Amino acid sequence: MEEEFKHMVRIARKDIDGNKTMENALTSIKGVGKALSRAIIMSAGYDLNQRIGYLSDEEIERLEEAIKNPAKYNIPSWMINRRNDYETGEDKHLIESDLDMCLREDLNRMRKTRSYKGRRHELGLPVRGQRTKSTFRKGSSVGVRRKKR
Repeated sequence: MEEEFKHMVRIARKDIDGNKTMENALTSIKGVGKALSRAIIMSAGYDLNQRIGYLSDEEIERLEEAIKNPAKYNIPSWMINRRNDYETGEDKHLIESDLDMCLREDLNRMRKTRSYKGRRHELGLPVRGQRTKSTFRKGSSVGVRRKKR
């Protein structure tokens, strides 16, 4: 009994090529890296090298649920990308546009409160304490200007 092969699989609002292995296919979803992909597949009980196009609709729904709520599938909290959320205080895993919106809100909050990180983001300078004497010179001109003759 041959299963029907799907050339395009839709998981978490993202179209994925059905010829990819499960491990590589899940990494094309924003917010899911290689380590989380492996952990989700192994905890859900699938083969890492199986082609994702051979999964049934029920298996795809179960995989999508594991991506959206990895704590339910015994994924450790250090693999989740939104630990101790600012508003709710709980651990969440965000993907795709939710991740982008949350990051944008965080940056806007930092700018609004005029925190050090927020001001550095506004100016386009490095945020995490790197030196700026010789690097990050892409924006404004730095250096000596020659005298015109």
